[in-house]
Amino acid sequence: MDLDQFAALRTPEGSAALAAAARVAGGDPLTAAAALRSTGLPADLASAALTQAELRRRAVGKFGPAAAGMFLTRAGLEQATRGVVAARRAERLRAAGVRTLADLGCGLGADALAAARAGIRVYGVEADPLTAAMAAANAEAAGLAELFTVECGDATAFDVDRVDGVFCDPARRKAGTGRRIFDPNAYSPPWDFVVGLAERVPHTVVKVAPGIDHALVPAGAEAEWVSVDGDLVEAALWCGELAQVPRRATLLRGKEGPPVNASGRGRVPCHQVTGSGDAEAPVGPARRFLYDPDPAVVRAHLVAELAETLGATLADPSIAYLYADAPTPTPFARCLEVTDVLPFSLKRLRALLRERRVGRVEILKRGSALEPEKLRRDLRLAGDEAASLVLTRVAGAPTVLVCRPVG
Repeated sequence: MDLDQFAALRTPEGSAALAAAARVAGGDPLTAAAALRSTGLPADLASAALTQAELRRRAVGKFGPAAAGMFLTRAGLEQATRGVVAARRAERLRAAGVRTLADLGCGLGADALAAARAGIRVYGVEADPLTAAMAAANAEAAGLAELFTVECGDATAFDVDRVDGVFCDPARRKAGTGRRIFDPNAYSPPWDFVVGLAERVPHTVVKVAPGIDHALVPAGAEAEWVSVDGDLVEAALWCGELAQVPRRATLLRGKEGPPVNASGRGRVPCHQVTGSGDAEAPVGPARRFLYDPDPAVVRAHLVAELAETLGATLADPSIAYLYADAPTPTPFARCLEVTDVLPFSLKRLRALLRERRVGRVEILKRGSALEPEKLRRDLRLAGDEAASLVLTRVAGAPTVLVCRPVG
């Protein structure tokens, strides 16, 4: 899509095309396109409307009902913050006293819209003209145009003295190709500028990839990893006066969803564990109950803190599975009961599962080079029972744990 096509979608004819596209989206794309063209719509407008309708359908998982009125690009949707994550970030910024915020590299406006819903005045900066225009249209559609305005320009040139907080989500994909950028110095804006913001603005938060190297976390910053419904979705660096602890893992539920209107300000339910990120959990034998920690806990290096709350130990110092003698309810890990601990042997494992009439298995692994789907085929399962197999190491030795879930 280009700016002319976007402008066409903003006309009364474009609005009608979007409404018609929404009714036929989700089926065969060729049939949908033919149906729209049969109404007399120009081919370019029909194509643009169908693209928007399909993107809006996909966006519901991130933005909830608000997706129905948003303008989106494929790349922008993929990189946009989930609504529940953005809402919680806005809540935290508001609680810290931020009233004016610069969103440098605002994209389609997901974070800026959440901040505006929280009552924060947001100044967005976006380098791509089409994306900037869409962000402004999204603010208008949400009824937040007075709280969130967008300028198309260079984020590094924005006068941060105008605001008391900065949010920056540097682009981590190459323009034109969409390929991931792993070198922070190749981000846009570049990494040196991004981390330097903390020295200029006392309330600075930076969204980063969840795979960020801990060595890149600036001294004194809080690094937070966030999961939604068990999926690790992002990390953020809270700098200056926003930093509260060295490391934080935050677990959110996407089904609960964020507020979707300008007056919706409520606490976003979450679970959090915090710590230094340097502690080491004690090591012991495999025990009756195994805990598989949430990926945010693992990436935040907070397994030791979780182990302490569960009275649990590691069976191998390099593998983030925890073991305990009794099950303790926790939102931070899934619990399995271990029925068998076997040195890995395909023949022995196959015989055990056949004896127990196991025909369905889920396969988890950490510290194992085995391919789960190949193992599933090799096991030649038959039966009406189910089991969980955990491929791991215990005291350095390749091991398979046969387990069953704990409610």
